Amino acid sequence: MTRLSPSAADKNKKRAMAGRITIGKVGAAHGIHGEMRIIPLTDFVERFASMKEVMVGDELLHIESCKYHKQFVLLKFREYPVREEAMQLTGRLLTIDRSEAAPLGEGEFYTFDIIGLTVYDEAGRELGTVENVLRTGSNDVYQARTPDGGELLIPALKAVVKAIDIPGGRMVVAMPEATDDAH
Repeated sequence: MTRLSPSAADKNKKRAMAGRITIGKVGAAHGIHGEMRIIPLTDFVERFASMKEVMVGDELLHIESCKYHKQFVLLKFREYPVREEAMQLTGRLLTIDRSEAAPLGEGEFYTFDIIGLTVYDEAGRELGTVENVLRTGSNDVYQARTPDGGELLIPALKAVVKAIDIPGGRMVVAMPEATDDAH
């Protein structure tokens, strides 16, 4: 998933809470037959091939065709058969109902569920609120804003993250102690 600014994270969280999950954003038109470039905003890009309909902005659209081209998904919508009409969709978000989300394994969470959690240490002290999930390659890092406006980076490791309670809006962490090399 891409890095989200705090305002984008807030919007994404509100959309998820409303029962919708953002899976893409409409980019530019592709070709002359009404296909639109979709910028995938999901880890499950293969989902587009089996979809029959999707919300684009506040409009339910039916998918006539789906192709993959470079980093984009090319979708053609029945309701927008020509390029000039389809171009009106540029910038809109594609969302699905939360019930259509790809299943996760044990101990896995959706990024939009992690964003917005309040972080506590094991003693129950509030450390901050998760604003972003950074993909580092080896493990994710939860970026939290502390109550004083600072930043806290939390490695998404079992040794650090002790509990995640999505319904309760909480994450409990045991942050590694800072080492002091000045003996």
